[in-house]
Amino acid sequence: MSSVRGCLHHPQFRAGVREMSSVSLGLAAWGLVTGVAMVKGGLSVPLALLMSLTVFAGSAQLAAVPLIAAGAPLWVIWATAVCINLRFVIFSAQWRPFFRRFPRGQRLALGYISADLSYVLFMKRFQEPREDEGQIEYFLGGSSLVWLAWQSASVVGILLADVIPTEWGLGFAGVLALLGLTWSMLSDRATALAAAVAGAAAVAAFAMPFKLNIVVAIAAAVCLGLLIDGGGDAGRRFRDLLSRAGGRPSRATT
Repeated sequence: MSSVRGCLHHPQFRAGVREMSSVSLGLAAWGLVTGVAMVKGGLSVPLALLMSLTVFAGSAQLAAVPLIAAGAPLWVIWATAVCINLRFVIFSAQWRPFFRRFPRGQRLALGYISADLSYVLFMKRFQEPREDEGQIEYFLGGSSLVWLAWQSASVVGILLADVIPTEWGLGFAGVLALLGLTWSMLSDRATALAAAVAGAAAVAAFAMPFKLNIVVAIAAAVCLGLLIDGGGDAGRRFRDLLSRAGGRPSRATT
């Protein structure tokens, strides 16, 4: 990669920071909620700090903490986290042509700081891999801001969890923040349909133990996405229906 000073002063690095700053407050609110939830859920402060820094995935953290507190089997905790983060397999496959020139260690570091909105904004800006467009600088600018906004708020939530009263309704604020971020990703009707199916499945399976309704929702959305993308005659009928309705099928439906 380019030098640190050159990267920080690159116009694309500043562009990444600027475009991501519009959603950084929502991400910080969600990070604060996650930090408080980890401690309120029974994790010690050191363990919560370790989890925040090593598991840079708020949805996986929030799904795992209740399972840990309930004494769920380890395989259930791991399976839940893996299912929730399956979308990053799709993200990494899309990023591979852009970043495969870097050594494995650097690619792992890029994967660690990657996030949903980093993927969305990056793919909207760049259509094909080119080394002269500042693509890596743009990614680092946006992803670094996401990481800093999330981790700083999460650490504050962890350290002040016993001071922040639950009556403040931070959980509801976090839900609103997440809904806002989700809304920004609904780029077409196929994506919106997958989100609606996931929400309906989560509500229908709400009574399942260990928050497994989340896994059911993810599985339903993934199955629908695969059906729309290439499910033979049924997939073609879905795509034709969406096309007639004025939507454009998306390849990132989870």
